[in-house]
This record gives sequence, C-alpha cells and structure tokens, in this order.
Amino acid sequence: LAVAGQSVTICLADEIDCSRGDVIATADQPPQAADQFEATIVWMDDDAMLVGRSYWLKLGTQIVSVTVQQPKYTVNVNTLEHLACKTLELNAIGVAEIATDKPLVFEPYADSRTLGGFILIDKITNRTVGAGMLHFALRRAQNVHWQATDITREVHASLKNQKPKVLWFTGLSGSGKSTIANEVEKRLNLMNRHTFLLDGDNVRHGLNRDLGFTEADRIENIRRVGEVAKLMADAGLIVLTAFISPFRAEREMVRKMLPEGEFVEIFVDTPLEVAEARDVKGLYKKARSGVLKNFTGIDSPYEPPEDPDIRVNTVEMTPEEAAEHIVRQLMPLK
Repeated sequence: LAVAGQSVTICLADEIDCSRGDVIATADQPPQAADQFEATIVWMDDDAMLVGRSYWLKLGTQIVSVTVQQPKYTVNVNTLEHLACKTLELNAIGVAEIATDKPLVFEPYADSRTLGGFILIDKITNRTVGAGMLHFALRRAQNVHWQATDITREVHASLKNQKPKVLWFTGLSGSGKSTIANEVEKRLNLMNRHTFLLDGDNVRHGLNRDLGFTEADRIENIRRVGEVAKLMADAGLIVLTAFISPFRAEREMVRKMLPEGEFVEIFVDTPLEVAEARDVKGLYKKARSGVLKNFTGIDSPYEPPEDPDIRVNTVEMTPEEAAEHIVRQLMPLK
C-alpha cells in the first residue's frame, strides 16, 4: 500500500499521453483547470515586477508561462490596509490577476497547498522572483473556449505558395529598422511573396494608441504586436515588424508564440552615437534635454540580441545592401 510521498508506478488501462506535470484524480472529484486566476503574490526580487512580462509559474510539477496584470492592491502588513499600486517591489504582498498560456490544474490555496501554491521564475535569469497563492479561477476563463476551424494555417500557406515567417527587426531608434524592412518587403513583393509590414509608429496610431513608453507599456506593446503577427502568420503571410522591442524577454516571448523556425530575429546593429547623430525625428535631442522620458538608449535600456538569426551593420551597409543581405539569408522562401 503506497502512502503520500512515495514514488509509485501506475499502469493505465488505455494508452494516454501522460507526463510530468499532469494530474491524476478520482473521476467523481476532479480538480479544477483554468488559465486565468486571482492570486496573492509575494514579490521576492530586488528588481520590481514588470506588469505584462512573461514569467515561469511552477505549481507542483506543472510549469507554465504566466503574465501578471497590474495589481489590484498591495497589503500593508502592519495594518492590513489595501493600498493602490502599479507594480510590486521587494517584499511587497499584492493581489493581482494572472493569465497562463495553457490550462493549469489547481485548487484554491485554502483547500490545497499543493495545488494552490506556486512560485514565479524569471525566464532569463532562472531566479525565483515571487511566490503566491491562487484564490479562484476568473469566470471568463471558464466561458471562453477555442473554436476549431477546418481551414488550417497550412492550407493558407499552401494557397500562397510560401512558408509563413515573422521577420522581427529590432534595434535602436534611428538604426534604420523601418527603412530596411520596407526595402526587404519591396524585394519580397517582386518575388511574388505575400507580405505585411507592421511598423512601430504606425501601430501606435491605432491598436496601441493607448500605450505610453514605460517598461510595462513597452512590454504590452510587444505582446499585442506579437499576437497580431501570429494571426497574420496563421493566414500564411510573411510578416515584417519594425519595433525597437528593447527587451530580450519579450522578443523571446513572441518567438515561442510561433512554430519553430518561423520567427527570424533581425538585429539592425547601429551604435548609439551613430543613431543619435542621425536623429531624423529629433527624439534624441528631446531625450537629452529631459523633455522626452523613458527613451531607449538614453534613460531606458536596450538589450541587444545575443545570438540574432540575421545581423546587419548599418554603418558598413546601405539600407539597400542590408535588405539584399537579409533576403539572401532568407532563401529559399519556397
């Protein structure tokens, strides 16, 4: 007779794909499963929590990707007063809504510490940055279901006679991302490829017009663009995106949204002093004078790709030469 804590072998009557992280339960009392929750979070890292950033959530043996929304409030540990906040700092305790990338088998922490308690892990550093307790699943998590369709992304791509791709141009403001992406798109169109270019400034006129330039807003900006790019790739298109996208974590998040090999990170490598000297839009001048806050490269960080799929140096190449180099690297596109 096995008892809690022992390792056991279970033989199933049917062939079922069951692996680490899956949960076995009695049929008459199954645990809940959802992908959106309210939770209490204790923040344990020196760096403040970044709203919208993707972290690993580990609950028991389950590991999923999770994003945390702006906390509803933090708790004053001395008075238990609820205080308004925008994020969680070191040792802060707050209540927030979280969303996972796939359903999580859980029980409220009040009912089960094993299926209700979790830790948060930074995807880049692998540091444990927080711990938390699940309260309940959000109602909307139970009422929204994926609708299967008969025309698949493979059919869409086949009709266009091409392989879907997301060509993700990243670099400092003034590096030449938009110019080079435009040149690449013109060349692809001459090759009868079906494309669409998403430009950072253009998207902020519509889809992302409500976002500013704080770290949290930049993260949400890239998350939305990633979702749109994924939908366009599902339609069989070759999508070009020209965004500063300053953080490695968010670029990696978009890569993981797509099938392996469909995300192509293109680093438009331009030294800060060169980009600032160009200053076509006058943004660096505003940033240096203090008029423009949270400007990448000045008072907001840019994390260059460590191993980009394609790198172009705009000091050594003209935009046309850079575009030609990128298209050659992409061949064959089918």
